[in-house]
Amino acid sequence: MISWVDRLRRKAALWGSEGVDLLFPPRCAWCHRDLEEAGAFCQPCGRELSADGHRCLRCGSPGGDGPGCSRCRGRNVDWQGIAVLGGYGDRLRDAVLRAKHPAGDELSRALGQLLVDKHRDTFVSWTLDGVVPVPMHWLRRAARGTSAAHELARSVARLLGLPLLTAVSRHKATRMQNELPVPERRGNVQGAFRPRCRVDGRRLLLVDDVMTTGATLAACRQALVDAGAEAVFVAAVARADRDVEATE
Repeated sequence: MISWVDRLRRKAALWGSEGVDLLFPPRCAWCHRDLEEAGAFCQPCGRELSADGHRCLRCGSPGGDGPGCSRCRGRNVDWQGIAVLGGYGDRLRDAVLRAKHPAGDELSRALGQLLVDKHRDTFVSWTLDGVVPVPMHWLRRAARGTSAAHELARSVARLLGLPLLTAVSRHKATRMQNELPVPERRGNVQGAFRPRCRVDGRRLLLVDDVMTTGATLAACRQALVDAGAEAVFVAAVARADRDVEATE
């Protein structure tokens, strides 16, 4: 039951936001130009940041279209499906790096909106029960002052009308994945995540900002399976293709 105090607070927040929009019209989250229509980005920036072509919905590789491509067909993958906004390069790389700082929280949420705009039909087809952010160790989060994955997941959950579940914790402060050779990355995050609650029978969307080898997502997904998840799908703003490196 929502109390009258909560209702009043929500009304005040709504009135306040409308007043702010009148005094300070909303601006593009990337180039900061005034927006002529509703949205997080102006049309040119939105098109550029989400211009990536078709990707495999099983492994996230470019060029695929549908569940399975020549790169992953016949191979095991660590999740039931994957949705990616684009490759980790150029303007999208710059946006992801900017979003890793407290001043970039709005940009993180805007990138989450682009992700949903591009893959809403896919997300709906997965019949999801909740959205889970890939957690950051508390020491690293304290140093950075924010968690881009959490802000992304919050935006995705809101736009899909799903609950945001902090169902996994990171209890090991591991080395940054991009500091390690590719063969060592899976071992670096093995056992780094623990379930915080049971998620029996739920179909969950695990959200991160960048996917490199997929080791972090795989380890986090395993923690959700151990907690009873029926299926775990993943989503990332950017996927590092070929030899492109990214900051975890």
